[in-house]
Amino acid sequence: MTTSGQLGFGFDEGMLAMAAEAAKLRKPKAPKPAPPAPAAPSATTGDSPEAMALALERHADYRVLRRLVPAMEFPGAPLGPVAHVVILDTETTGLDASRDQIMELALLRIQVDTQTGLATGPVQVYDGLRDPGMPVPKIAREITGITDEMLAGQQLDMARVASLLEGVDLVIAHNAGFDRPFVEGLVPQAQGLNWACSFADIDWTAAGHSSAKLSYLASELGWFYDAHRAEMDCHALLKVLLAGLPGLGVNGLAHLLSASRLPSYRLQATGASFAAKDALKNRGYRWDSTAKVWHTRLGGDAALQAECEWLQQEVYGGRAARLAWERYDAASRYSGRAGTPGWAQLNG
Repeated sequence: MTTSGQLGFGFDEGMLAMAAEAAKLRKPKAPKPAPPAPAAPSATTGDSPEAMALALERHADYRVLRRLVPAMEFPGAPLGPVAHVVILDTETTGLDASRDQIMELALLRIQVDTQTGLATGPVQVYDGLRDPGMPVPKIAREITGITDEMLAGQQLDMARVASLLEGVDLVIAHNAGFDRPFVEGLVPQAQGLNWACSFADIDWTAAGHSSAKLSYLASELGWFYDAHRAEMDCHALLKVLLAGLPGLGVNGLAHLLSASRLPSYRLQATGASFAAKDALKNRGYRWDSTAKVWHTRLGGDAALQAECEWLQQEVYGGRAARLAWERYDAASRYSGRAGTPGWAQLNG
């Protein structure tokens, strides 16, 4: 064995070690195996959304809202006669029925057991878009999410709308004073129907609510939904009206069916003095700038009589007065058309 052989052997070994180390640095690292996917939680496990929601509901510091799921059928046979009811909503380009246009119309037709106020059987649904023949204003687009592209060339199925309105006992909208003039301008058949307003014809304050806004009422009952699209607003209103009204012993549907059979009045505080304006305003009267008179709406003959007595004592100081009113029934209410005129004589 020679010295040069030893040196040569030692040199080659060092080079091999260095080469091996360099190879390690150049070699890409193998990816780590992915961890196994977690098993999907079941409704019975503690980490399922429903189980967590139930746990939160048991805690006094939390309220839980669930997404509103539209009901398409209601089980059970009616106990009494049924009423055919349509719940209706519109989305429009603006607020003025004389110049703005409907761009979405939705109707739910249901059968209501008049003995219980509960819906029974299938829900018939129509929801259609309509090209208004004008660009969608920015505010309407922002509120509804409906764009010009969505509406281009769209027309309502008027035969379907007519079939859902045929023979209906009551049409309900959550702001019938707004929706009815729009619908009547497009669907003349709607002019001869009975209408009710779930916003104005139910005393939501007496029922324990601080607002009559539909999304608020739904949230108070534990639901949230995508508001300002006509069909979902209809489904939400149906859910709200099926719930009981505290203190009345009925639900919203039963109350509206009953109230629709009573007359209503638009009473004017004719000749009321300027000094009475605060009392009238606090009472809920509104100022008609055209007729220059304070007015209010009342449901039923008893309410008219009670209001006249209040006016005589609080506004007219016991003096005689002759007050103008207009009488409406469900076929004319919220239409924008004048009611049947009359007078209430207050004797001093």
